[in-house]
Amino acid sequence: MPWQEVSIVSQRREFVLLASREGANKRALCRRFGISPTVGYRWLARYRAAGLAGLEDRSRRPLHSPNETPVAIQA
Repeated sequence: MPWQEVSIVSQRREFVLLASREGANKRALCRRFGISPTVGYRWLARYRAAGLAGLEDRSRRPLHSPNETPVAIQA
């Protein structure tokens, strides 16, 4: 039997749908999904703010680079 491949986004979706239910034990769900409670609550906050689109991976690139070389010097 081959390994089941599950996308990270589908796991996040399943987690937030289960955690959004009335009376859901979020810490037990975090243990079940193998994530820390901090990550679980972060996923829930992103889901509440942006819906399912909020569960997509985000860029880890900083929004601002204060030590970046100015464009005039680069050219």
